[in-house]
Amino acid sequence: MQTIDLTHHFLIAMPGMVDPNFARTLTYICEHNEDGALGVVVNRPIELTLGKLFEHIDLTLDDAELAGRPVCFGGPVQVDRGFVLHHPVGGWSSTLAVKDEVGFTTSRDILEAVASGRGPDRLLVSLGYAGWAPGQLEDEIGQNAWLTVGADPGVIFDLPFEERLEAAMRLLGVTSANLSEAAGHA
Repeated sequence: MQTIDLTHHFLIAMPGMVDPNFARTLTYICEHNEDGALGVVVNRPIELTLGKLFEHIDLTLDDAELAGRPVCFGGPVQVDRGFVLHHPVGGWSSTLAVKDEVGFTTSRDILEAVASGRGPDRLLVSLGYAGWAPGQLEDEIGQNAWLTVGADPGVIFDLPFEERLEAAMRLLGVTSANLSEAAGHA
């Protein structure tokens, strides 16, 4: 039985994380309930830019700043599909509103709006997402794979990728120098 809800929290990968998909990552949890958890890695840019992604799906992105932004590796599930984290939540066809602060959208209409200059002010586009079966995330936390902290959307949308992990750690009052690969249990 689940006793925690990590929706709108960050998962900070511990130094001992052996899964290469998640080593040194910061993951934003969009949904966590009795069916499992869904999140997006927010600090792992890939070679693909938004401009190239939009070309690939037959959209034109005229905003040079947006076109040059990298797409993220969002996680190992459905890496051939695009997912958008954004603020404000808006009214797109297929959006999960995360605590009324962040939207997680899977429909093309948000990308069409971005291409025409009508999209959300703040966004992160990823290929793939991270998913956990019921109880799996809780087990991983119990095995010292992750630290958790309430999310601050500013970390996702306002900071460079390379600063996001440390910024989330500071929300907990720690730095990477404070973390150990060994777990302690009382």
